[in-house]
Amino acid sequence: MPKLERDGEVFVLHLDPDDENRFHPDRLAAVEAALDEVDAAAGPRALVTVGGGKFWSTGLDLDWLLSNADRSAAYLDRVHALFARTLASPVVTVAALNGHAFAAGAMWALAHDLRVMRLDRGFFCLPEVDLDLPFQPGMSALIRARLTPATAHEAMTTGRRYGGGQALAAGIVDAVAPADQLLAAAVERARPLAAKARPVRAQIKETLYAETLTALRTPTAR
Repeated sequence: MPKLERDGEVFVLHLDPDDENRFHPDRLAAVEAALDEVDAAAGPRALVTVGGGKFWSTGLDLDWLLSNADRSAAYLDRVHALFARTLASPVVTVAALNGHAFAAGAMWALAHDLRVMRLDRGFFCLPEVDLDLPFQPGMSALIRARLTPATAHEAMTTGRRYGGGQALAAGIVDAVAPADQLLAAAVERARPLAAKARPVRAQIKETLYAETLTALRTPTAR
């Protein structure tokens, strides 16, 4: 399960280092609780999310979905709510992509303000075209809001896997770093921006991403 630590003004949310960090409902609850703690903290603060091993997150827990088809709409609404909360957060968020960020995991990374990716290992990928899975309207809106049209088109329609250098060139991530420097690089990006954690920042993002947030907050068709 995720574990939240604090390094001065920067909270670090360590995702589970031993699995793919799929969005099982229990994991979603743990992430939501961590975000509640960050939101409730006083003073300057920023948030870095980082995994361990080969994975940052591979997104939806398809095994759970297959076993709980009657709850799929509510589940997707909860995932979309996580994306919206991250995108509109007053707290500066930095995703330290230590490994694979796939599908909805890649989308959650895009909802962060900044992304720092491991240079030598791991891929950013939206494989839905190969899985015969359509993008939900809110997901599509998020991707289009955070990537250039050309990159969004390529990523969504071809399922290309972007390594660190390729992701940097495509504007998917903001920086790359060796594995042993990744977390420090992400914290270094976050710390100078911790003082920006003010309610007005959330208001700015609500208007900046108004259409995307509306799409993410629209309930999934039952």
